[in-house]
Amino acid sequence: MLWGDKPYHSLDYELKKQFGRKVYKLALDGGMTCPNRDGKLGRGGCIFCSSGGSGDFAVPIGSHYEDVWKQIESARETVSRKISKEGPFIAYFQSYTNTYGPVSYLEPLFSRTIDHPLVAGLSIGTRPDCLGEDVVELLRNLNKRKPVWVELGLQTIHESTARLIRRGYELPVFEDAFRRLKEAGLTVVVHVILGLPGETREMMLDTVKYLGQMQTDGIKLQLLHILKGTVLADIYEKEPFPCLSLDEYADLIVESIGGLPQSVVIHRISGDGPKKLLIEPKWSGNKRMVLNEIAKRFRENSVYQGKFQEKTVQNGVFYQIS
Repeated sequence: MLWGDKPYHSLDYELKKQFGRKVYKLALDGGMTCPNRDGKLGRGGCIFCSSGGSGDFAVPIGSHYEDVWKQIESARETVSRKISKEGPFIAYFQSYTNTYGPVSYLEPLFSRTIDHPLVAGLSIGTRPDCLGEDVVELLRNLNKRKPVWVELGLQTIHESTARLIRRGYELPVFEDAFRRLKEAGLTVVVHVILGLPGETREMMLDTVKYLGQMQTDGIKLQLLHILKGTVLADIYEKEPFPCLSLDEYADLIVESIGGLPQSVVIHRISGDGPKKLLIEPKWSGNKRMVLNEIAKRFRENSVYQGKFQEKTVQNGVFYQIS
């Protein structure tokens, strides 16, 4: 294999290459909200978003914000049940929109975070419409001290779906933010949701192909989860729509990754929905089963990242595999 024990360029492989050892992420809460929740663009967030702002596994901010190091220590204790708490770690601001605030708020929060001796890098989940020039400049300067990733929630390139999920911005907004972040030398990771209502298999693959052509640094492929307390759950209760089966999802992941450039780091291929909130698809609650099924599909189909982009030579002529 090109990437250790995986047929794709996994995040684990990339972090070991960069830092010489295994690196874990600590999910943190920056104490911010979202323009799609506070009334600037809408209320309640995107229709799939839970009350935790997609950060259901992040350490609650509570009283820890007076010193973000306390939150880091709490997160270390939380993960110590599964992994070593000795680090190093990527500090991941996951909940809500983590650049939705003035630089006077963001600069001390992020600076104090990357000053922690066990923090090797900073990952910031945000929206492309919350990246003013002053924020991008702040991130550019932080990136000189330790690596900074910006994670953008795109989900889909299709405007009809974007309106349905109440994303709140159009594709050119994403393209502009992506360009400015890359020009600033930042690593950009893009979130995609597979299985959004009304999307065909071809539409989902088009979104992934688009990001490959954009040469994004990383991608997170996430199954749509219908969670209790979301607008999506209300829609599903009134008018149930088909969810992806495990077979469909596994095939989508294999085909998506097979068509991506080998330079793209695959940050996620499944995702977690809190079991206490998960309505559908119920099979997704068994993460080990899901990962094993995806691994089996890669083996059975002899697929690896970039396979469908390779050129072959037949009788002296190059053919593009697609």
